[in-house]
Amino acid sequence: MHPDLPAMIADLRALVEIESPSTDPAAVARVMDVVEARARELGGVAEPLPGGTRQFSFGVGGEERPILVLTHADTVWPHGTLGEMPFRAEGDRLYGPGTYDMKAGIVGVLHALGALEGRWPRGGVRMLLTPDEEVGSRASRPHIEAAARGARAVFVVEPPVTDTHALKIGRKGVGSFGLTFHGVASHTGNKPGEGASAITEAARAVLEVQALARPDLGTTVSVGMIRGGSAVNVIPAEATLEIDLRASTVAEGERVAEAIRALAPADPRVQITVTGGLNRPPFEPGPGTLALFGRAQDIARGLGFEVGGEVVGGGSDGNFTAPITPTLDGLGAPGDGAHAAHEHVRLDRWPDHVRLLTRLLGEV
Repeated sequence: MHPDLPAMIADLRALVEIESPSTDPAAVARVMDVVEARARELGGVAEPLPGGTRQFSFGVGGEERPILVLTHADTVWPHGTLGEMPFRAEGDRLYGPGTYDMKAGIVGVLHALGALEGRWPRGGVRMLLTPDEEVGSRASRPHIEAAARGARAVFVVEPPVTDTHALKIGRKGVGSFGLTFHGVASHTGNKPGEGASAITEAARAVLEVQALARPDLGTTVSVGMIRGGSAVNVIPAEATLEIDLRASTVAEGERVAEAIRALAPADPRVQITVTGGLNRPPFEPGPGTLALFGRAQDIARGLGFEVGGEVVGGGSDGNFTAPITPTLDGLGAPGDGAHAAHEHVRLDRWPDHVRLLTRLLGEV
């Protein structure tokens, strides 16, 4: 119950200095190789799954269902980022690409498992290490959901709420949509009336789509990208919008999705093609999750610190498991800067969260 912080830092350096963008499966696999070697040292049984996910089992067997821990090895950072954001300590902060999101979470799980010294909880612990969380978990989602159906609780070691001890007891559902507008091109000087502007219809749609937001219900809709046209003197025949949706409930996500698919242009000569949808369901804090959170609060209090609980807008693989099995998220390393140049872990808080995770794994 006294984490070895220098060893944790060394382990984190080993992972961070293997740059692992989601777009490079071989690089992600190199991170997984390091984790697998450590998992085997702890007595884990490793199993590769289709699509690049790896599963590690610690004492799993018998009639009891295991605890499932979710981790991912990919980051948003491209190769070469270490040249600008080197792994380094400054005071009580440890910087580097992927430290906070979420390689420190992987290290924390391994040290928590090591602290159990083979005294696995009933049913054991199953850990999934996925390669594609940052790009939507398309390949890993079936494995995540299948493992959740066989688990009695899920712990997600994404980081806590930014620069706090707060765990994540819910997350908004995440959707992305692409709208393509197909108009009719014509010369703006000679035959402007023969054209049907895709950009004009896209501009109308921006306002219609963003009006679907209900901030009072936790629903936000943002058109984040718009492209269109071929030349300034041509009525544009094509335009596209890319839309981000966040919804706190399934009903709200479905309402917005249906409205987007039902969009109709004012000019009947323009056609609309809609792609995408809700790719991560809302993680609504049900009774099972709140019970896990209450247990985490009690344990943390006994360890000398307090943890809060928040519902956040960003998605994680916990969105897939929460509708299936009680899920507690944010059990990784405290810090700040996910996907940002100041990404870092708080060294003064990290050991406390590893102690918390150790107790949760041993007692839930």
